[in-house]
Amino acid sequence: MAVQTPELVPVAPDSAHSAQVGTVDTTHASTEAAHGEGGGLPQFEFQHWFGQIVYLIFLFAILYWLIAKVFAPRMRRVFDERETTIATAVSTARQVQAEAAGQAEAAKADVDKARAEARAASVAAKTRVTDEANRRAAEEESVVNARIAEAETAIGKTRDAAMKNVSTIASDTASAIVEHLTGKAPSAAETNAAVKGAA
Repeated sequence: MAVQTPELVPVAPDSAHSAQVGTVDTTHASTEAAHGEGGGLPQFEFQHWFGQIVYLIFLFAILYWLIAKVFAPRMRRVFDERETTIATAVSTARQVQAEAAGQAEAAKADVDKARAEARAASVAAKTRVTDEANRRAAEEESVVNARIAEAETAIGKTRDAAMKNVSTIASDTASAIVEHLTGKAPSAAETNAAVKGAA
């Protein structure tokens, strides 16, 4: 059994389709022609340079005005404030250092003065104690000397009294011995003379 293939019938293009294709081709051709005539970016074309230069000068003037009138004064004010703050801090630090040095000198002077006063007080106290000790020693020595003198006087009196008693005892003893040996009692004058001669 033979297979029948359908026959392809050519279709003629209609007028609308052909007009649309022609319009696309014409637009493409005009674009290619424009690119071919321009030769690159429009920024590099001489006819646009004047406008670009004016635009750049205008932007530069605005930027310069902003920097000169807004940003630079603010930066200068910040720098001045910073410099003033640093100068004030340095001045305050130097003043505090000077005050601390003055206080240290004053404290050192006070310490030296206190040491000198303490030494003077120590010397005065030592002198006072020495004088007091010397005075008491002199008083005690005078009291002791007085007592020694009194004792010597009493000893002298006692010795004199004892010597008188010794003479009497010696006279009596000698008289008793002579009387015992000789059987005759001597007189008192003879006994006293004999005792004094023996003494």
